[in-house]
Amino acid sequence: MELGKISIGMGDRFAHQGVAQLRAIVKANGAGHDISPVWNKSNREHIYVHSHPADVRKEADHAVATLGFKGKYFVDADHINLSTVAPFVETADFFTLDVAAFIGKPSTEEEVRKFVDSCAAYMGDLQIPGIRQAIKVTRELLIEIASKFLAATQQASEIYQYLVDKKGKGNFITEVSTDEVEHPQTPVYLFFILKMLADKGVPAQTIAPKFTGRFNKGVDYRGDLDQFAREFEEDILVIDYAVKQFGLPQELKLSVHSGSDKFSIYPIMASIIKKHDKGLHLKTAGTTWLEEVIGLALAGGDGLEMAKEIYAGSYNRREELCAPYADVIDIDPARLPSVEEVNSWDGEKLANTLRHIPGHPDYNADFRQLVHVAYKVAAEKGD
Repeated sequence: MELGKISIGMGDRFAHQGVAQLRAIVKANGAGHDISPVWNKSNREHIYVHSHPADVRKEADHAVATLGFKGKYFVDADHINLSTVAPFVETADFFTLDVAAFIGKPSTEEEVRKFVDSCAAYMGDLQIPGIRQAIKVTRELLIEIASKFLAATQQASEIYQYLVDKKGKGNFITEVSTDEVEHPQTPVYLFFILKMLADKGVPAQTIAPKFTGRFNKGVDYRGDLDQFAREFEEDILVIDYAVKQFGLPQELKLSVHSGSDKFSIYPIMASIIKKHDKGLHLKTAGTTWLEEVIGLALAGGDGLEMAKEIYAGSYNRREELCAPYADVIDIDPARLPSVEEVNSWDGEKLANTLRHIPGHPDYNADFRQLVHVAYKVAAEKGD
């Protein structure tokens, strides 16, 4: 099973927007692109909104049937691990193996030594085609990388083997995710992580490293754009070289867990993948949920009151709601409007504060991020 050169992961917290999401893909493909849609939802999201993995498959199949879509499409068991993967096996065909929690977990001295010894051919000045400056690879660097990532890649191997046992080899897409952590992985780290995955028999088709900068949910990228461009391009070149060196799948490509709305870096990524004729998996967050809240606000009446209640609930439970997303949100409480202030707003004011229009005088990125993680509050209200 192959994903296709360009694919987009789409989140939809309450499973109402599948047709609208696919309609956007159809429109893009009609303009000359060839994008494969991937509906993604994590175990945490299912728990919060009381849904089930089969619901995502139903949503995807319904959207495809409604629009008569003929291209490839997939359902992603997003950010799963060995303890959460089982309920997704039957209905998902794309699995994001989240091994971030195992980064830095200890491996034995023998395991580290064996890996370092296996890298002898790459010691010294490692010249990756397309990267101007050679990478200095020392034994100390390899020990550092192995100590951080061997346990994580072993976890990826165990999840992958579980899926092979349940679904059969070649019947699903494998992504390995190391992105939801504090510290980024440099291109040289990525190269040797890919070697570990190859050594352990994990045929990753997409890899999601942690980049420099902030990929906060539902708002634009925050960081040095030139540095991001360098990292992104070098990662693409590293992957190309690693495929040839380690026998990884030819279709292996970067997966960028964007968190949605990364307007400042989308053109950078587009330019670089076009330059090198490479693919990309762009995973987005469930910002359809934010559009639903905007719709409630603009509806006025009971809808506006519900939108205000959702904000009040999120404001009063901010620490609880934000804790699981600590690495992918950045909210300054001092910039959040009080519940009393929001209760005085009309629908236009609330919608303009929430809607991501850079430069709009009402737009508030902190407000938007908090409401983004407040879908649990809405789910608790029931139907």
